[in-house]
Amino acid sequence: MDPAAGRDGRVIDIRGHGTQGRPASTDELLVLVARGDRDAFAAFHDQVVDRVFGIVRSVLRDPAMSEEVTQEIMLELWRTAPRYERSLGPASTWACTIAHRRAVDKVRAEEASRRRDTRHVRENPVGPAVDVASVVERRFEQRRVRAALAELTDSQRESIELAYFGGHSHSEVAALLGLPLGTVKTRIRDGLIRLRDRLDVVR
Repeated sequence: MDPAAGRDGRVIDIRGHGTQGRPASTDELLVLVARGDRDAFAAFHDQVVDRVFGIVRSVLRDPAMSEEVTQEIMLELWRTAPRYERSLGPASTWACTIAHRRAVDKVRAEEASRRRDTRHVRENPVGPAVDVASVVERRFEQRRVRAALAELTDSQRESIELAYFGGHSHSEVAALLGLPLGTVKTRIRDGLIRLRDRLDVVR
């Protein structure tokens, strides 16, 4: 892997070493992530994902939901990296701020969904009417997702299906596949990046 140049022209080794042999900072890595560098994102991911998960878990409590939201946040960081400005503070702090905001949003969305469901059942005791437009839209979205999944590697697709469609935590997926947890997390992370890219293309 060749070193890459940072915004100020200094050489950054994204294998884990910054200028003058020191570890690359999250700020330096995010500069490269903003340019679409997937290797830099992998290094950035490994540096911040545990802190992001800790914040999300403290808000959501539920381990499986926390892992799902953490993956969504990491994808958002990949997508929005070009918007980051160092004046906003260190990249790790920026990532943690987004993590807390998204976790709180998730709690609010879950609570709003429960209130809507409760109100709907109360107002429609006989049973809900079929919303044809919603059904059609949901089926169309499912076809798009299936098409995107088909373009993943077998290992990526298997890990993602177990985690997101099977409802298993990353640890459970690792146990089911007989693989190290880190390997499973890498497969899911890389698979989600490919899914995001594919779904953006066909949207």
